[in-house]
Amino acid sequence: MLATLKQTAELVDLFRTQGTKQSYRKGDLIIRPGDTPHGVFYIYSGLVKAYDITKYNEENLLIIRKQDELFPLIWAITGQERQVIYQALAPTVTWCITREKFLEHMSSKPDALAPLLDMTLEMYRLHSERILNLEYRTVRERIISFLLTMSQRFGKQTEQGLLIEVPLRHQDIASSVNATRETASRELAGLERKGLITNKQSLIVLKDVVLLEKHLDQS
Repeated sequence: MLATLKQTAELVDLFRTQGTKQSYRKGDLIIRPGDTPHGVFYIYSGLVKAYDITKYNEENLLIIRKQDELFPLIWAITGQERQVIYQALAPTVTWCITREKFLEHMSSKPDALAPLLDMTLEMYRLHSERILNLEYRTVRERIISFLLTMSQRFGKQTEQGLLIEVPLRHQDIASSVNATRETASRELAGLERKGLITNKQSLIVLKDVVLLEKHLDQS
């Protein structure tokens, strides 16, 4: 991490003192299809899914933003719009400031870029992981790799195993591993039958991380 606690606190304070507090229920759209973002958002609590719609009219998961992160980051920095939809995955609270205020803060305090660089590097890492994941030959291997990556970002150890604290629909997983929803569902069921995962109400628990990792090592 490049940012100091002081630099991060200053960025958060910018949103809290100059921003507008907004609350969303699970499933609410924060930025709708085709809309120009009306500001830069800081996630105070909750989860936000970023996705687009493919030419086959299917959702394509891009990234899941969590507490203490900003979105839409590319638009905030470059002003370039993309057809990305942002939706609350859980009850979510944000602070929103205008892009003008955000850029003014960044230009007036050069060291304020450090927290932003941390977030950008994390986003780059996640997208790189997704590209590397596609090198695995089988859908099952790609799903295991995807779940392990998600567990590093959202995992919580429980008595049942490593819980991924993000609701993941089969379509979200399928789009992330370049597979059809039907194939992803079949492979997830196979992992569940082997006792490697449980999958209830879109919440996945990794029952044996070591065995899952060995499965990839042997591929």
